This record gives sequence, structure tokens and C-alpha cells, in this order.
Amino acid sequence: MRTIKWCNGTVVTIDQTRLPLEVITMELTTVDQMAEAIKNLRVRGAPLLGVAAAYALAIAAYHSKAKNRASLLDDLNGAALKIKATRPTAVNLFWAVDRVINKAMCFSGNLEDLKAIVVNEAEMLADEDAEANLAIGENGVTLINDGDTVLTHCNAGELATVEYGTALGVIRSAWKHGKKIKVIATETRPLLQGARLTAYELKRDGIPVTLITDNMVGYVMHNRMVNEVVVGADRIVQDAVVNKIGTFSVAVLAKEHGVPFYVAAPKSTFDLTRTSADVIIEERNPNEVTHIGSRQIAPSDVGVMNPAFDITPLKYVSGIICEERVFYKKDFGKFRTGSLR
Repeated sequence: MRTIKWCNGTVVTIDQTRLPLEVITMELTTVDQMAEAIKNLRVRGAPLLGVAAAYALAIAAYHSKAKNRASLLDDLNGAALKIKATRPTAVNLFWAVDRVINKAMCFSGNLEDLKAIVVNEAEMLADEDAEANLAIGENGVTLINDGDTVLTHCNAGELATVEYGTALGVIRSAWKHGKKIKVIATETRPLLQGARLTAYELKRDGIPVTLITDNMVGYVMHNRMVNEVVVGADRIVQDAVVNKIGTFSVAVLAKEHGVPFYVAAPKSTFDLTRTSADVIIEERNPNEVTHIGSRQIAPSDVGVMNPAFDITPLKYVSGIICEERVFYKKDFGKFRTGSLR
């Protein structure tokens, strides 16, 4: 099932802040609505953010009242700036916006055809993401053995992509290949994407899942309850993987216990012109830490740190699974050349 769809000027997607208790569909018809949905995590997950960003430009083009090419390009560039200002870390969002803008800039046809070009490019991005996730799943199957227990952090499933998922795509493919696996999902504080979203997806699909608190990862690894870790990524740079806060801790624990640590992500997540020093880590609202929902759980006015992501150096990564193949440690030196983009 597709997480996001284009329907004649309207983007239809799920409000992920309401899961797992409610499945609420949003219908977005303005760039402002999409920007709000992205900023407030109604739409989230690096691959999905890329497609949502492209669809925001499609909305801008479809509903534009521009009378000429220059005015339409102004509308598109205004929408691009607004969407790029929503979240700074996941590279897919910026990559998708730039791709659509470049496509529009290179087209010299009439106004209606230019609008169609923007919409078609966004639709193409969505189809490509769905195909990439299926390929990631198949490429990762050989890394999981029958009877394994796989630990995953945050949500890198269908809800974080157009369809199927990255880390959960690997797990889904292993299950479809008849491998009797189990999954351990971390709750993923502070917004509980593991508890709310990953557990929801796996339970829905009939894949055995056990939910743990984030501070239990060392416990389950020490007790030999995990065979491998598979996570997603929001950005892969020359020397590191940027992913949901807590990923670095999981990777360090995995290395200490000899547990393979794999990252599953499409090549749209690769940002090989940069290093980890170049990455802006999003700092989110302190209320996400001091409150669960509307209930306050910490003293008023306490100091809070709330980075949304952390950086895992490649020395902790056993392999990166993308739609082309699996890149292993021996391949990581090539990342500094940017040749894998």
C-alpha cells in the first residue's frame, strides 16, 4: 500500500502523529499544508520526505495562477525555499526539491506543459522510491538467516517511504522468503516511532515483534538475543551514517557484542560530497522530551537537549544496503570520491 499519493492536485497521505490508535488520512492542497505536515512529523522518514517535497512543488505548479514561465518558476522557487526550511537533516528532501527545480528550469515549452513536467517528475520520484525499496529488500535478504532475531531502531518501514520500507523492507523480504525471523523494536524516544509505527507495521503484517525500551539494547545484546541490527538512514556522508538519535549507541553496542550492524537506504540518501562535519543536526522542541502527548513528565523550565539525529562513524557499520547492492567495509573508501552517487 502506498503511503502517499497524488490525486489531481491533492496529496493524500497518513497523519503519522495519530498512529497507532487512529488511521487518519490527510488531503493536502497547499505548499503551506505540506510544510506544516513535514515540520510537525505528520509526514516523516527520509525517503518519504523526498517524495513529499517533490509533491509540494507539484502542488505549487498545479494550483499556480502564473501567466508566464517566469512567474511559474518564481512560484516553484518560493515553494522550494519554504519546503527546504522545514527540516535540515534528511538529504532526500533537498535532493528531491533540486531535482524537480532543475527539471523545470531546463524545460522551455509552454506553461501547461511545464506544469505537467513538474507533476510528472514528482510522480516519477514516487515510483522510483517504491522500486528502490523493493530492491533494497531483496538485496538484504542474504544478510538474514532463518531463525534470526533482528533489532531495528526508529521506523524505516512503509510509513517512512512511498512503499515497502528500507530496514523493514529487508525484514519483510526475509519473511516473504520463508525465513522464520523475529524482530526487536526499540521504542525510540522521545516521539516513540518504534513503539507507535514500527510495532504497528510489523503487527499488521504478522511478523513477530517484541518492543523494548531504548535503554534495553545492551541487555538484549549481552544476553545473545540479537543476530543483527538493520536500521534506516536520513543521510549517508563520506565518513558516517546520520540517523535517528540513539542509532550511534546501538551501533557501539553492536560492535562490542560482535553483532553485524547494517544500514538500509536508497541512493537518494547518499550525500557523498560532504562529511559528518557538514551535517546540520536538527534540534527539536523541548516539549517532545518533557511531555508525552499533552502530559508533562518533567519539572517545568528544566534544561533540555533534543537533537533528532546522531552520527554513526562508518567504522561501526558492517554494510549499507541500497537498491543496487550491498556496500561492505571494503567499499567505504570509495565514498570519499563520491563515485557511488
